[in-house]
Amino acid sequence: MAILPDIHGPEDLRSLSHAELTRLCREIRAVIIETVAQTGGHLGSSLGAVELAVALHRTLESPRDRVLWDTGHQAYAHKLLTGRLERFGTLRQVGGIGGFPRRSESPHDVFDGGHAGTGLSIAQGLANARDLQGLEHRVAVVVGDAALISGLSLEALNDIGHRPSQLLIVLNDNEMSISPTVGALSTYLSRIKLSGTWRTTKGAYDHLVERVPLAGRTLLDLSRRLRRSVVTFAQPGQLFEDLGITYIGVIDGHDLHALESTLRAALVLRTPVLVHVRTQKGRGYPPAEIDRISFHGAALPEMKLAPAHERALAERALDGEGEATPSQEQAAVARRKPPTYTQVLAQELVAIAAEDPRVVAITAGMPTGTGLSRIQEACPDRFIDVGICEPHAVTLATGLALGGMRPFVAVYSTFLQRALDAQVHDACQNDQPVVIGVDRAGLVGEDGTSHQGIFTIPAQRQIPNMVVASPKDEQELRSLLRTAFAQEHPFALHYPRDPGFDLPPAQPRVLPVGRGELLRAGTEILLVGFGPIVGRALAAAERLAAEGWSVGVVNGRFAQPLDRDLIAAEARGKRLVVTLEESVAAGGFGGAVLEALAAAGLDDATVREVPALVIGIPAGRFVDHGAVADLRRALRLDTDGIVEQVREALERLGARPALPLQATRTA
Repeated sequence: MAILPDIHGPEDLRSLSHAELTRLCREIRAVIIETVAQTGGHLGSSLGAVELAVALHRTLESPRDRVLWDTGHQAYAHKLLTGRLERFGTLRQVGGIGGFPRRSESPHDVFDGGHAGTGLSIAQGLANARDLQGLEHRVAVVVGDAALISGLSLEALNDIGHRPSQLLIVLNDNEMSISPTVGALSTYLSRIKLSGTWRTTKGAYDHLVERVPLAGRTLLDLSRRLRRSVVTFAQPGQLFEDLGITYIGVIDGHDLHALESTLRAALVLRTPVLVHVRTQKGRGYPPAEIDRISFHGAALPEMKLAPAHERALAERALDGEGEATPSQEQAAVARRKPPTYTQVLAQELVAIAAEDPRVVAITAGMPTGTGLSRIQEACPDRFIDVGICEPHAVTLATGLALGGMRPFVAVYSTFLQRALDAQVHDACQNDQPVVIGVDRAGLVGEDGTSHQGIFTIPAQRQIPNMVVASPKDEQELRSLLRTAFAQEHPFALHYPRDPGFDLPPAQPRVLPVGRGELLRAGTEILLVGFGPIVGRALAAAERLAAEGWSVGVVNGRFAQPLDRDLIAAEARGKRLVVTLEESVAAGGFGGAVLEALAAAGLDDATVREVPALVIGIPAGRFVDHGAVADLRRALRLDTDGIVEQVREALERLGARPALPLQATRTA
């Protein structure tokens, strides 16, 4: 009989035997594999944290105690243990449960996450708030080994060690990026340091030695150095000890007994404690155990469940039997899809780097996702991975540019938000030719509110010296990349995660900065688009033309500097100007067009009197998770939605086509 359907909250875990807990972990893994095979998601990290989630919820009393998950992509087991089994099949779907903790879903979700490195600061704030209010609950945070080296995490660690407050930090180490344990001596020292005797006698011994006449301070220093040398030899966590945080580890993250006993002992201490847990990413699904990189992100290789698992969630065999295996047929279909913008850019960047030895590629811990692994292979000496440190990536690139190199920084739009000051203060104030590849610009989809790339353009438009561009298709992306390297200012090149239009290769060329292009002439309506949404603008123009309207289309290409002359000239005398962007509309590309039309209208009444409609993502709201196509439909940014919005605007204006539909058909 399955156990997981009877787990409605953490309290249901405490009566289970060790054998039942082991079986429960297998059931959780089966559900995660089956669900993610259908919905996509962060498979590897969540499979590796199953026992950890069980142990935390058995030793803590959530939601009274606060359990945080830094980033949150490893929290699927946490969701299943806190009453969300029935809805788990809706993972990352419109109206379903999110791929990251969300406070709106459950009182057990303490913090809406998604970006790496924020957990320690939030946890410390919760611990400080608890102490200031005289409360007694406990605070624990799970942070991954990659997130631990982010700048924000290091800032938090530096502060946490100075505050004698209960805080349990669980370091989920699944990448082996931290030195391995030395063995039995490390385990022995962990037990000693968790004991009350150690902490009491250590302080008493130090006090006694310090009181020795004349030599007390010297003896104390020597004693502490010796103690530190022994601990450093046996355990890899001396950095944390030096910061004032008790380090315990390394603990097997799949040994429930070891996890529970260690966590219970650590929670007794009234000071910050870091428990270093070693887990296996992808545990329980062999392909993910072998290929940890491909099965880390939300966009996974194609998976097909074995027949034993191809049933509805309620009927699934939850005892862990059977396996999910990649489908060769589905993988072949995936290979036939047009290359993504990321893939096209990476290929062109390799070609540019082969021509120019000054080109250096920088990633903030995302070489595969950004496509820069290709240049890592082609030019390993000109590839830099700084880890999850986006501000450092941009400022490092500025230094490289000052030194005569031509750096390219590839960052997801959502993560580039973290580097705003580096863009303003370093790259742009110094006006250096730093090329920023703003990947995943626009709607990203199933990762939800924390990952949609919709806020960057309004911010970058305000920065002096910054060029902001986006292509209408993947071939223009190649030309814009060449343009970026041919000019001498900071250059932000925005492109989506989408596949391209499967256009035949065209010779890339350097384009004039700040110049758009007229794609279609028209006398009544002007559609001005920025980025790949221009393709939908052309499709919308065809639909409106079929209704009798004469519709022009301009490919903006640049949000800054804007082609004011072209837009003003094409707007002159129109009955409606419509701007299109897959970004927050307030202060974005549409705002730039409105500003240009307002300025031109001071001297030209035929521009001044033209009404305008800005189509984009409404400001003042986050965009939730769901498939990109579904989100575009809901936001009316697909072709149907664009046509509907234009029609509504024309109706409000009382406008009718100069050439009625019947006349068009007759002609």
